[in-house]
Order: sequence, then structure tokens, then C-alpha cells
Amino acid sequence: MADTARLTEIVEPEARALGFDLVRVRLFGKTEVGDEEHTLQIMAERPETGQLLIEECAALSRRVSDKIDVLEAGGEVLVEGAYRLEVSSPGIDRPLTRPKDYAAWIGHEARIELRELLDKRKRVRGDLIGFDAATNIISIEEDAVVYAIPFDLVAHAKLVLTDRLIAASRPVDMTGAQDIDEEQED
Repeated sequence: MADTARLTEIVEPEARALGFDLVRVRLFGKTEVGDEEHTLQIMAERPETGQLLIEECAALSRRVSDKIDVLEAGGEVLVEGAYRLEVSSPGIDRPLTRPKDYAAWIGHEARIELRELLDKRKRVRGDLIGFDAATNIISIEEDAVVYAIPFDLVAHAKLVLTDRLIAASRPVDMTGAQDIDEEQED
């Protein structure tokens, strides 16, 4: 299996070179039984908007693909077998992957899955009420109970799509969307 940390080391400078913040690098799935094709998912954003335009996704995809090709031509195996490269903006119900994500989205509902039990729980869903940057502790309130979750204990987390989140989000920039040609099924 591929080393996600190594892939992140490769992708992050390419994203930064284009002025983007890297949100997540994730390798997952197989397309069908016996098929070894995976998806290498890269989420990035412009720091000022929290989004990427379609052209920006394409530019990052080309840079990452070229970089991986060069490294693999040099003998480094980054992803075993075939894979699909998917580059996108994180979206409105975005994953929470960095400490700054928790601080930025205080007051919004999130779903957090933990690596191990905390207070006999492995999942918490509630309002983010705080993030302590000094200790990396996330505070989330569920049913009038406040949980203090160490950032390093989080396996997966994302915002929950609510009316409050929609109201607080910037409108999606659709620049370039009208130029996309959808493939016609034969």
C-alpha cells in the first residue's frame, strides 16, 4: 500500500507553488472485485476563498501527475498498480484535517470519528465550541455534554451540512463550469 505521508510530501510543495493550501491527500478503494485500481484524492483550496476553480484543479492535477511520473521513472514506487488521480476543492461539508480547520469552523456542527475510545465513545457529532491551539484540544458539544478531544485522536472528521453552514459559506465560484464537456454515453 502507498505511503500517504510520502505522497503528501510530494503534493504539498506542488500545491503551495500554485498558491493553494493542501487540505487532504487520501488513497482509497478499488473499482471492482479483483481490480487493483485505486483513487488518489487530493483536496486543496485557495486560502482566501476555501475553494478551487476548475482550472486550478486541472493545474494542480497536471503538476502532481508530472511530479509522480518523474519520481516513478526514477524507480520510486508511490502507488502500486493503476490509480485514478482526483483533484478537488474540499466542498461545503468539508473534511476537517488540520488544527486550523477546527478553529475556523467553531459554531458549526461536525462529525468526528476517533482512532480509539474516549469516554466510551468512538464517534461524536455536535457543535464545535472551541479549539485550544496550545494543547491541540478540540471542544465539541453533543446533547449538552462537552467532549475534549485531542487532535491526534481524530481518525476522520467533517462538517455536517446544515442551514447554518450554508448561510456561513461563500457562494461557490462556478467560473469555467460552463466550459466543461460531459462525456456522452454510447
